[in-house]
Amino acid sequence: MHTFGVGFSLSFSLILAIGAQNAFVLRQGIRQEHVFITCITCALSDALLIAAGVAGFGALAEAVPWLETVMRYGGAAFLFWYGLRNFIAAWKGGEALETGGQVRASIKGVLTTVLMLTFLNPHVYLDTVVLLGSISAQYGDKLVFALGAMLASFVFFFLLGYGARYLSPLFSKPMSWRVLDVIVGLTMWAIALKLVL
Repeated sequence: MHTFGVGFSLSFSLILAIGAQNAFVLRQGIRQEHVFITCITCALSDALLIAAGVAGFGALAEAVPWLETVMRYGGAAFLFWYGLRNFIAAWKGGEALETGGQVRASIKGVLTTVLMLTFLNPHVYLDTVVLLGSISAQYGDKLVFALGAMLASFVFFFLLGYGARYLSPLFSKPMSWRVLDVIVGLTMWAIALKLVL
């Protein structure tokens, strides 16, 4: 149980920091739009990366030195573009949470965005594959550590996605969406800048 608890708490603390993936899950939860598919995709993606890290996939990054650079700049470019979209949405304004008649994003579009925010973000690899993978090596039962880390991911994303609905009354006002879009845009650009620097 100790190994499971360490895996769970460490993984939960790493995911807790606001990032591109979390901001998108929060947004989908507030809109109450494809919440389950968003949460399950994030959690399964994390589980896959955690499994790869625990299995020793982190050695690939050391074997192929240029891979980190490609991932870093590719991820920064995508985060810059995604942040720009949020700034444009904030500038245009006019969005408000409506219970009926609003245009819903397609599942394909949501899945594409979630997968890009996950797999084009080098921080995800550093946290899941490299950091959790290397820490798991300190424990005799790496499988139990990995299961704890994976469960933390599922718990966090479903809490975030479904807990966000309680913010819905606040987001019935267009100004709230503009503020959220600016915050998300700034978050994306800050992460992109951090990657480049």
